[in-house]
Amino acid sequence: MQGSSRLVSRLVLTLFVLWTVATILFLIFRLMPGSPLAAFVSPTFTPEQQDSLRRQFGLDRTLFDQYLLFIGNLLQGNLGESFFYKRPVGEVVMTAFANTIALTLGSLIVAYTFGVLMGAMFAWKRGTRVEAVGIPIVLVTRAAPEFWLGMVLLAIFSFGLGWFPGGGANSAGQSFSSEWARIFSLDFLRHLILPATALALYLQGLPLLLMRTNMLEVMQEDFVTMARMKGLSNWAIVIRHAARNALLPVATAFALGIGQSVGGNVVVETVFSWPGLGRMLVDAVAASDYPLAQGAFLLITTVLVTMNFVADLLYSLLDPRIAHAGHR
Repeated sequence: MQGSSRLVSRLVLTLFVLWTVATILFLIFRLMPGSPLAAFVSPTFTPEQQDSLRRQFGLDRTLFDQYLLFIGNLLQGNLGESFFYKRPVGEVVMTAFANTIALTLGSLIVAYTFGVLMGAMFAWKRGTRVEAVGIPIVLVTRAAPEFWLGMVLLAIFSFGLGWFPGGGANSAGQSFSSEWARIFSLDFLRHLILPATALALYLQGLPLLLMRTNMLEVMQEDFVTMARMKGLSNWAIVIRHAARNALLPVATAFALGIGQSVGGNVVVETVFSWPGLGRMLVDAVAASDYPLAQGAFLLITTVLVTMNFVADLLYSLLDPRIAHAGHR
């Protein structure tokens, strides 16, 4: 019962945050200097045509009426029409969102798989040459700018060796029967490898160092000492006992990483000309495409808030002591 009430309260808080962000976005784009239709209206339009467009987009109404219309359309999944693409914002945003999710999940899975394994090994090999050499390399990749990592990969594997394409998500002239067919095609995979690798090199430092720190703490626990006294192998002690208990913060960090990366991959998407959500958001703001920018902001916020909600639930499920402490 207590768990259900806590879940409901978290869900209500999540919905409140989304409503607050949607309201702020509405006010920002409406109160900015100039008309939202500045990039849409041609200088050759007559005053009657401009008035017709204002009525079409509801800009002839009061601010409060526009807000009610905005919220009503939002609840129906209607994000308006993009000024630049002349298409519904939902279609444009979801295409870019699919590319971003593929890049985000691909890089995070590689980064966290590598980070968890290497972090556990560095903790087990603490004080050895393996740790002394490995940790500085990890810190260098973590501190290196994302655009620099991307340019190095492009210079070597695209421009130098010619193994991978230099940009974009698909080759020119390619056609696919559906969006799923495009995402799971070999052509899409070839374009994905370099940007996902660049992002994974940048992201792997967090799970690796987090796993190493947690492992060093867990290795001092009594159950690990007991496992050693039982004569268990090093592999069994590290993987079956120490690593399982050290994974809790890493698992929640993975969930948070999804939300943060959805809108935070702008640099990598720009370097590799990847048509993702972050790059599209920057282009929409530069082109004064307010409906598209608004829709992209809302989608990024929704994913970020949702993954924070998932991380909180995951933490409570993996460690019941957290939920018990919250009830008390």
